[in-house]
Amino acid sequence: MFKQGGADIESGNKGGVNGGQIYPGQMEDPQMRWAFIRKVYSIVCTQLFFTAVIATVMFFTPAVKHYMRTILGRVTVIVLLVIAFILIFLMGRYGKKHPWNYLLMGVFTLCLACVVGAACALRAGETILIAAGLTVLITFILDLGREARVVYSCLAALLFSAYLVYDTNNLIRNFTYDEYVIAAICLFGDIVNLFLALLGISGE
Repeated sequence: MFKQGGADIESGNKGGVNGGQIYPGQMEDPQMRWAFIRKVYSIVCTQLFFTAVIATVMFFTPAVKHYMRTILGRVTVIVLLVIAFILIFLMGRYGKKHPWNYLLMGVFTLCLACVVGAACALRAGETILIAAGLTVLITFILDLGREARVVYSCLAALLFSAYLVYDTNNLIRNFTYDEYVIAAICLFGDIVNLFLALLGISGE
């Protein structure tokens, strides 16, 4: 699958670049690290799929759009964000313990999905598609000023892009094989924050 110079990197073929290593100085079996990376990205893709489904349903539900424009709707978003932050701290304790890691990840994904849905409910469809397209483009590239709010959103987009690069590097180098849920949550959070930052650039 992953080939360079006619050698299969994923299989750890010694004829490839850096002797089949994922990064210079690698001491572990490349096959194990590639399996870990595939598992993490599979989880992230599942999280993004459910987020897209929930956000789409919320966007096309008039009652939700009306609710999110009220003070109570804004309070709900704040509560969801607080819960998400609490779950991040809990992941530090239970991130390697099955099935708690999956349960925490599921609730965390649901919270962020609803936050994304709330943000989409307050935006035009064209704006959402542009932000989603840019998020996919920036994420893909990284893995391989009129108002203060617009400036902030641009800076936030750059910041979360940097976080995405950092967490992707950690995925390859620093996460242990038992930390696949924690790694997935880091990447998922970076992508969601990047999308929300890009969505904020619209200034709507």
